[in-house]
Amino acid sequence: MQSQNIDLIRTLFQSRLATLEHLLESAQTHFYDDESFLQKRIVADMLPFGTQIAFTCNQPYNFALWCNGKPANNLDPDVIDLTQAYEHIANTKELLLGVNAEDAKLAEVTRIDLGQSLYVELSGNAYVNEFLIPNFYFHLVTAYDILRMAGVPIGKRDYMLHLVPLIRKNEA
Repeated sequence: MQSQNIDLIRTLFQSRLATLEHLLESAQTHFYDDESFLQKRIVADMLPFGTQIAFTCNQPYNFALWCNGKPANNLDPDVIDLTQAYEHIANTKELLLGVNAEDAKLAEVTRIDLGQSLYVELSGNAYVNEFLIPNFYFHLVTAYDILRMAGVPIGKRDYMLHLVPLIRKNEA
């Protein structure tokens, strides 16, 4: 397994945010700019697509804040228009670019407030690997699934967009 460092984590988040943006653009094209798709959800008790965008962005957003010694600050989950959805992604990418932390940050213990007076303390590595990355992928996949269910013509290639530049063809 490759050793983890701040730059690798930032790069992972940046490339997957590009995937999220691509999915949003695909939905916008499919629905001809009808923004109501932001309210689509898989089932009634799950949060809508727009909220999935905010929750996907929250993970790298809070990673960047944490790296820079600032407290977590989740984005507005009530994403009601495309402008706000794109701003969440752009603002998160921009914040990631400003990360200025040493890899030693990954050894620090951090406290995550879970609400209702609950919290967990984790090392920086555990915070990234056990909290941020699983939550990031959960919400990214949920966003993808909502769009698939809604008929947006996307597939695994759209989800694995970060690998597309690496694809090669065997020469016969």
